Amino acid sequence: MRLLFFILSFFFSTVLSAQMVYTQKTNMLGSPFEMTVVAKDSVEGNYFIQKAIEEVKRIEHLISDWIPNTQISKVNQSAGITPVKVDQEVFQLIDRAIKISKLTNGAFDISYASMDKIWKFDGSMKEMPTEEAIKNSVAKVGYQNIILNEKESTIFLKNKGMKLGLGGIGQGYIADKIKVLLIESGCKSGIVNVSGDIFAWGKQPDGKPWTVAIVNPINKNKVFATFPLEDSAVETSGSYEKYVTFNGKRYSHIIDPRTGYPATGIVSVSVFAKTTEVADALATGVFVLGVDVGLDLINQLKGIECIIVDDKGVVHTSKNIDMKKFDK
Repeated sequence: MRLLFFILSFFFSTVLSAQMVYTQKTNMLGSPFEMTVVAKDSVEGNYFIQKAIEEVKRIEHLISDWIPNTQISKVNQSAGITPVKVDQEVFQLIDRAIKISKLTNGAFDISYASMDKIWKFDGSMKEMPTEEAIKNSVAKVGYQNIILNEKESTIFLKNKGMKLGLGGIGQGYIADKIKVLLIESGCKSGIVNVSGDIFAWGKQPDGKPWTVAIVNPINKNKVFATFPLEDSAVETSGSYEKYVTFNGKRYSHIIDPRTGYPATGIVSVSVFAKTTEVADALATGVFVLGVDVGLDLINQLKGIECIIVDDKGVVHTSKNIDMKKFDK
């Protein structure tokens, strides 16, 4: 029996050691895209990676708001005019996005694309917009005016000029769909990284979990914690590169869709969840809600954790994260 166990153990180790890690970096969705898979050889590795790339393109041609003939673009073009029939996949994504809008009291809102672009974060702004201009900039925003008809599978934007943009949830959704597709295709382990929306499943060839490093946004050369990712996701939203300062106050490029004012007080939010879609949307919502309200929300949600770095460099964590355990 011991001999049999030894033979099986040796065989299992040999199989594991035959697995290799394959990574490909490219640009998709106008952002960096990185796919890492564990495969038996380069042929299988390339097969998995190409499947992932094809899935990105498929979903992009459903939900992009800048490709004119996608279903979301057609919804935007028909705002205030008529409902648009969409695939169930698109309908359900919008439905889940609205649920997160309700959960965050509108701090996350896919109708943010209706905002007038009055804030500039390229160094060209010399003074703040007027209160009236800021108020008017969000006049067409409001998830309450996204009308869904489940029976007909239609989406209707109630007001002319309304637009949907899935930038705050779509990349996370794509990461989740890639993971499901690759597992169905026989890929037992990998990491998908869609512009910082990261999902990891399975183990590395040596049996260790995949890990993700959380970088200090005040000093990007310093990693302050490394976390294992085991069949779970993380997404980081940050304003450390795009912001403006007026009268000593720092305004991030992430705009509160309820008020039209940029979010303040936070430079980075990392959310851990079981799906990248949820991590993606909640990271944006928490960034807008601020440290106290954001942490209070996360602490009420089962299986979701977050790390917030404020504009003073202070690190705040949700109740179930022990930073000492993961400190570098």
